[in-house]
Parts: sequence; structure tokens; C-alpha cells
Amino acid sequence: MENQLAKSTEERTFQYQDSLPSLPVPPLEESLKKYLESVKPFANEEEYKKTEEIVQKFQNGIGAELHQKLLERAKGKRNWLEEWWLNVAYLDVRIPSQLNVNFAGPSPHFEHYWPPKEGTHLERGSIILWHNLNYWQLLRKEKVPVDKVGNTPLDMNQFRMLFSTCKVPGITRDSIMNYFRTESEGHSPSHLAVLCRGRVFVFDVIHEGSLITPPEFLRQLTHIQEKCRREPEGPGIAALTSEERTRWAKAREYLISLDPENLTLLEKIQSSLFVYSMEDGRPHVTPEDYSQIISILFSGDPTVRWGDKSYNLISFSNGVFGCNCDHAPYDAMVMVHIAHYVDEKILENEGRWKGSEKVRDLPFPEELVFTVDEKILNDISQAKAQYLKEASNLQFAAYAFTSFGKKLTKKKKLHPDTFIQLALQLAYYRLHGRPGCCYETAMTRYFYHGRTETLRPCTTEAVRWCQFMQDPSASLLERQQKMLEAFAKHNKMMKECSSGRGFDRHLLGLLLTAREEGLPTPELYTDPLFSRSGGGGNFVLSTSLVGYLRIQGVVVPMVHNGYGFFYHIRDDRLTLWLRHPEEYTNRLGLDKVFMESSGTVCECSWPCMARLHIPRFKRAGMEALQVESENLGHVLGMPRVSV
Repeated sequence: MENQLAKSTEERTFQYQDSLPSLPVPPLEESLKKYLESVKPFANEEEYKKTEEIVQKFQNGIGAELHQKLLERAKGKRNWLEEWWLNVAYLDVRIPSQLNVNFAGPSPHFEHYWPPKEGTHLERGSIILWHNLNYWQLLRKEKVPVDKVGNTPLDMNQFRMLFSTCKVPGITRDSIMNYFRTESEGHSPSHLAVLCRGRVFVFDVIHEGSLITPPEFLRQLTHIQEKCRREPEGPGIAALTSEERTRWAKAREYLISLDPENLTLLEKIQSSLFVYSMEDGRPHVTPEDYSQIISILFSGDPTVRWGDKSYNLISFSNGVFGCNCDHAPYDAMVMVHIAHYVDEKILENEGRWKGSEKVRDLPFPEELVFTVDEKILNDISQAKAQYLKEASNLQFAAYAFTSFGKKLTKKKKLHPDTFIQLALQLAYYRLHGRPGCCYETAMTRYFYHGRTETLRPCTTEAVRWCQFMQDPSASLLERQQKMLEAFAKHNKMMKECSSGRGFDRHLLGLLLTAREEGLPTPELYTDPLFSRSGGGGNFVLSTSLVGYLRIQGVVVPMVHNGYGFFYHIRDDRLTLWLRHPEEYTNRLGLDKVFMESSGTVCECSWPCMARLHIPRFKRAGMEALQVESENLGHVLGMPRVSV
């Protein structure tokens, strides 16, 4: 992607959409066989035998009927899952979105030209806005390169949801409003929303036919900041977006009933390119410790985040930036794209604006002043209190493991993502003495409007390897053999999931078919092993590879007593983000054991790495370990797994 971004190309961003293959429905027998394999680590012999009988009965009975109905549905839709997934995973969810659905991550610019420095946020903000909006213009012109694996194009539909997109609350189901259009499709909104100290402003980013420049953005941002500093704070309407969805929907309806103009103001925010949030905080961040900024990006001031917007670009007074984004319209890889593009542009220009300092006579930003009453103000107050209460029960650990990275794992023919997943399985096994049901994201963008599939890394092979690692009588050769078996199984599953041959989405489709037909829930889904193995969104470990660039991010755990474990893998380091309830965090310390387990995988892979220096240190109330190898120079040969 580094070599592709923003280069001129004859290909258009969305030109392959009509030629992408439809999302397939896997064979029923194959999906059920994979499901049975996935529950084995969580069952004793008697439990497994009972589940085997339930699956066989399902396959020969109602399951076969539901599968046929699903095949019929797939004949009439290029993606049989798309609408269902959007509704079930996002729009029907009633819990507050901002803490439980959105994803967030810091901008990496502080690692090079923009270290934290008080008073730089306006100048830097004007530059980062300009680069973001250049990307918007590239997207409108369809000049953002098509993602490909080899020569195979991937679905790009989610990129339409990055700009001018907003979720709107409903009493029982939310909806998504998307106002973005390419140049060939017609007009697209060109105004930006800025939130500062409970107030909302908008201004157009196009003036006299061209994008305004960083000095002109600086003028607009300075005007907003000065106005907010010399005048009282606003009511903080944005805090309502952090509420439980039905309560927010009712509050929105009431707000509109107070004054029809309030609907016009809401629609200006909804249709804005994105929200630029101006926070007063000064989060601590270093290339080795991202914990505090990750925490604040997720749980900062709710009056300056529009939780339903597809993109909130957040600035802090020490010149550090990040984002908080609604997950419903798109997956994190879209944000990785634009964040990487902006970071590369900031690097290319040494963090400075090298163009004209001229400032044209622009209209000043317009403030959106809502009509409110005591009920709305009370709703805002309650929303803030509830949000801060929930946020206080979350703790984040985000540290860099600098002993090695992608370069060394690939040198030994070990897939770096699989390496991390196995280290995590070993960490959980050591910590709890049992396997941990785990979700990992697999992408299905080979197909029309494809998004994700579930990969379950807690395989029988992975558990068997963990057991050998804990057995002091097991030889190094035995441990290596079991590790390679676990690697091979994980890599095989990832390939199958990405090619439309996963089973979790298939099982979901069969369940939703039963519901639409008014049929009772099949026994397969009420079997205790279904939820114990992670089915129904009950994975204790919710994980995802963010990528191989500097871009980072994190999402909520799926269950209260679980972990959100997200990571990116660079040539020389692994950066890990862990999110979980605070009372669970301090008692367990998965971050510590993961670091130890990563070192152990190295010992298993490369015997000469057995000498590890492990200094202890405290960060954000959590004990973490930074595992550093004293000798990475000479590694021994070993059996290889293809990457």
C-alpha cells in the first residue's frame, strides 16, 4: 500500500465493484464439521458426544431445510449476509455505541515530526485537516488505488462510508445516512463540523472552487478556539450520542419537537465530511507506551465527540491526534488507509506546510445553536454521567514489544500474525489454566460488499501445543513439532475464511433464516457448547491484526469478563493494545503473561533466544513486562511453515 497510495492510475477506485464475485454459501456438511472441531477444546468426552449428536440431527433435519432456504436467498442477492450483518451486529444493538461499538486509535505522527508539544494543536491541526481532505478529493475523483491481493481486486465499497456518513438512532433499529458521492455521481457535502467545549461549528472546506489551505484552516480553527475560550461552554448536545440507543432516539425526537430548526442542525452534522474534535486534554504518549492516549480517545469528553459519525478526528492541546469512529459503516482497514496516507504526507513534508501563507477572505465558521429546555439539559447531564461511569470501568494497556517484529518472524518462515495469535493462546492458557475461546478477524473483501468472517484461533492443535509448553518433561523438539502443527492449522483456516469458507457467518445465516421463517431456535444454538466456544458473540478473547504499518487501534471486548486484544506488527516491533474491565485487569494481567509467552515462543522457535532480560515497570496502574532479547544475532535452523 505504501507504494500505491495517491499515485496516479488509470484504474478507478470503484471500477471493479460490478465484476466482483458474489459471497458464496459454504456446504452445510463442511461448516458443521468445522464447527465440531472448534468446540472440542471446550468439551469433555461426554459433552462433545452430545454436541456431535445435536449437530448430526441438525444436519439431517432442520439444518438442511434452512440451508436450502439460504441458498435461495443467495440466488437473489450478491451478498446474502450484508443486510443481516449490518442489522444484527450494529443497527439492532441497543447498548451505547461510543464505548461498546466504536473503534479508536492514535495518529502516529508523534513518532517523528510531531512529538507532544503544548500549543501546537492549531497549526498541526490545520495541516492534518488539509491532508485528510486531499484524500477526500482523491476518493471523489476515484483516484484512491484499488486494494488488491496479487492481481485480484478487493471490494472498495466501505470507502464510500468514510466521509459524510452518520448513524441515526431509532427506537428499535438505527439507520445509516450516507451523503458521499463521487464527482461523476454528483454533488457531495463539503462542510466540516468542529466540536469544541460543548459547542458545534461548521464551515465549508471549498472556497472559490478549491480546497482551503492550511493557513486558512488555521484561521478558522483559531476563530473557533478564541470564541470558545472567551464565552461560556455550550450545552454539549453531542453527549446524547453516547447514550443507550433507544434513549438517544427518544431524546432526538424530543429535541426536534422543540424546534424544527433543530432537525436542520442535526442534518448539518450528519452530512458533514467528518467531525473535528478539539479537546483540552494533554495525553501522555511515547513510541513505547500508548496506554493513556488510547484510553482518552475511547473515554474522553463526550460533549466533543459525535459518537454516531463515521469519523471523529480528535486533537489535543499538546499537538497529539487520534480518531474515534463508528464501526457500523465500515471496518478499521478503511481508517488504516487514510491514516497511513496522512502520516506519509506529514513525513514527506517534514511536518510543515510548504505552500503559500496567503489567507483569502473566507466566511467565518457558523455556530449551530440548538433550542434546548430543562429536559434536554437533564438528558445531556444523565448521558455524560452514565458515559463517565461506564468509561471508568475500562482499563487499557498499550505497549511496544521491541525485541523483534515481522522481519525476524518472516525470516524463519513463520507468519507474524499466527505468531501473535499462538503467543496469546499460550498466555491465556498459562493465566487461566484452560483454553480461551477467541475471535480473530478474517477479511472477505474478495467478494461483493464483503466485510469479515470469524476465525477461531483456539484450535485443538493450539491447545495441544500449549499443553506441551506447560509440560516440563516435553522436549524442545516435541514442542517445536506441536507448534508447527498449530501454525499450519491457523494459516489454513485463515485462507479458508478469506475465501468464503468460514463457518460462523454461515451458522448465523441459518439462525436468521429460522427467525425469518418464524421457526423455533434450533437446538444447535441453545447447546451450552455453542456459547462456551464463543458462538453468539461470546468470545472471551476478541482480537484483530490492525496491519503492518504505524497505524494503531482498538475495539471493545465482546464480553464483560473478556479482553479486546489488538496489535500491529512492524519490522522491528509488535505493538499491543489490551482493553478490559478494570476489576478484571488488575487481578489478571494478561499483558504480562503475553509478553512472557512471546518470549517463550521465541525459545521454542529459536533455542539461542532462551536468555531473556525482563525488566519490570508500571504504566497506567498495570504491571507490564517488556521482554528484550540479549542475543538476536544468531538463530538456529528449524522446520519451516510457509507464510
